[in-house]
Amino acid sequence: MPIMQGFSLDRRRLLHATAAAIAAVHAPGWLAAASQRDATISALVLDNNAFALNLFEQLAASNDGNLIVSPYSVSLALAMTYAGAEGDTAEQMAQALTFAIDRDELPAAFRSLTDDLVDRGTAEADKDKQVTARTLSVANALWGEQTFPFDESFTDLLADEYDAPMNLVDFKKDPEGAREEINAWVAKKTNNRIENIVPEGLITEAARLVLANAIWFYGAWRYQFDPENTEAAPFHLLDGETVDVPFMNQHEDFSYASSSTYEAVELPYEGSGFSLLVVMPETDGFDDFEQSLHAGVLEDIARNLERTDMRLAFPSFEFEFGAQLSDALAALGMVDAFEAGVADFSGMIGEGTDEKLFISSILHKAFIKLDENGTEAAAATVVIMEGAATAPTDPIEVTIDRPFLFAIRDTETGTLLFLGRVLNPAG
Repeated sequence: MPIMQGFSLDRRRLLHATAAAIAAVHAPGWLAAASQRDATISALVLDNNAFALNLFEQLAASNDGNLIVSPYSVSLALAMTYAGAEGDTAEQMAQALTFAIDRDELPAAFRSLTDDLVDRGTAEADKDKQVTARTLSVANALWGEQTFPFDESFTDLLADEYDAPMNLVDFKKDPEGAREEINAWVAKKTNNRIENIVPEGLITEAARLVLANAIWFYGAWRYQFDPENTEAAPFHLLDGETVDVPFMNQHEDFSYASSSTYEAVELPYEGSGFSLLVVMPETDGFDDFEQSLHAGVLEDIARNLERTDMRLAFPSFEFEFGAQLSDALAALGMVDAFEAGVADFSGMIGEGTDEKLFISSILHKAFIKLDENGTEAAAATVVIMEGAATAPTDPIEVTIDRPFLFAIRDTETGTLLFLGRVLNPAG
């Protein structure tokens, strides 16, 4: 278990503050400010990744089959919600989301990290290689009941730091129209990969606020697979059965690590910083490996990667996954936020109403498509709030022909953008 994972929230906050103080001591003046800012962003990445693995563990245990989630999307959507939480509700959210940095610093840290990821996640196409541009886009937005008095400091904070504009709608008289507007925004921001995230009937006249995040990523492989080398081969399922799926094949230098319990390969995307990390546990130990997965495991695997001459066979696949996250987050300690009359989101509410807000639903939907050209991934998170009361000489052979875990990550900051597992590439 990684050191940060095992500490309480207060202990994590103390460690973050100490690291920032040390950075300031060794870097005076404007450089100290920059060092402290970098330390805050690094601390946010550690916190986000700890939450990412906690959330993945909850979803993996309660869902069968293929799975993909964007923990960064969930963290952003709930960070906006957290900005209006108070009292025990705020403390429980911080615990569940593993937010250990100072609450006042969180919005600016998220903005800096997101801006950095988007700036480096966008690259022009390589005309010589005829490679599509690498693209990462992140968008936030709010929809509020037009008659509800939202606190201006709350809406201004979300507009300034999270770039989340407020869209006034008529939830009371036209909840279906508001639902269609929200779904259309999510579809547009995810290149039409996430559609109808909010099902019919889920938004009612009791809705007062909807907070949404959408993330879309496309990465072309640095080393393209030749479609002529793709051929069907058996993929071995956990139950011992096999299914024939298309396998892409390539001979190239890839980063590789292995142990008695797994093999791991990292496939870089065109440009720098972003990659797909694939971890294939031993078949008879898949469940145990997945259940023990935490940030420290991924960090250890990443540290052990070495460039290796390799003949790689890797299946192409495409699927989507959707989930209601309320139970998973409640299991992580975020309980009060979902209880009418108990939840404290008073930081969102201005004067002129006795109505309280609580979270009625947290919806998440994600998509991934992986083929010879690269990887496309998209996700959206919607929070609905209601009112109530070492290399060998010869190339090694690596065939990803049994269930595996994957992460789309930024190797520069360590941010986990997407996490998932493939139990059956055929769906």
